[in-house]
Amino acid sequence: MSEIINVNEIDEIVSEIFADYDGGKNIDAVNIFSNPDKAEVRELVDNLFRVVYPGYFRDRSYKIYNLKNSYAVNIEDIFYHLNKQVYLALDFCRKRGTLTDEEREQESYRVCKEFFKQIPKVREYIESDLAAAFDGDPAAGCVEEIILAYPGLMAITVYRLAHELYKLQIPVLPRLMTEYAHSETGIDIHPGAEIGKNFFIDHGTGIVIGETSVIGQYVKIYQGVTIGALSTRGGQKLSGKKRHPTICDNVTIYAGASILGGDTVIGANTVIGGNTFITRSVAADTVVSMKNIEMEYRTKTSGRKTEMLDQSEEWYYII
Repeated sequence: MSEIINVNEIDEIVSEIFADYDGGKNIDAVNIFSNPDKAEVRELVDNLFRVVYPGYFRDRSYKIYNLKNSYAVNIEDIFYHLNKQVYLALDFCRKRGTLTDEEREQESYRVCKEFFKQIPKVREYIESDLAAAFDGDPAAGCVEEIILAYPGLMAITVYRLAHELYKLQIPVLPRLMTEYAHSETGIDIHPGAEIGKNFFIDHGTGIVIGETSVIGQYVKIYQGVTIGALSTRGGQKLSGKKRHPTICDNVTIYAGASILGGDTVIGANTVIGGNTFITRSVAADTVVSMKNIEMEYRTKTSGRKTEMLDQSEEWYYII
């Protein structure tokens, strides 16, 4: 093997790649210490779960006989590492302009203080989400099962933490946090979405909630639901504009439904049936379903059979 390797040719290949690094491409960031660290952000999320759910996600370094001190060390450690990642992320923020090193240090420290001040409020919202999950799912044996095993609550928890950083106008980090939850659960919640208390995601896989979505209280969503934009053809020209729907209080959205558009408002107490496709507003106290779903059965012996599944006349249809 070593006999066929030409060191000079390898050196030439390396030199060509290095020369390409100097081409000013957006994908180049040779100084690896100037950007937020994806792995460290994921570790921060895991450690934040120990703050949000004390006792459920233990660290091996915890000393049971001095539990409060262990929690304090964990919080201080998270503060330190979050401060470092925020400092690195500030360079990505278009709205802040160029900051000096001293200004970045001051701003990252201020952001971390504000973020940790919001932890009690975040825990209040998550407590309501936990109650919604337990009340809404007869398969839940206990609240501990939901905390430890339900992907929906994990995704909501990460979203609520990331949302606080998003409101503080920290770039990159909130999205890294929610994409971590996305990769673990299949639930994609943009940190910019506004979501009220008592939010329940049942099963969860395949859910997408866009950046400018507004979701009220006591909303329940099943797997495969999209709360998305009607079109993104405008690209960056649409940045900052309301592109995603508003879902009012006490709405239930069943599996596979798509609700699209920034002008779309789903009124309170509405039920959205499975596999519906909605691009205009729906009045409050409405039930929406697909009309006359056609089922087809085929067997080797009897051939084809078609059956129409008629929904109740009391349902309000959107095709």
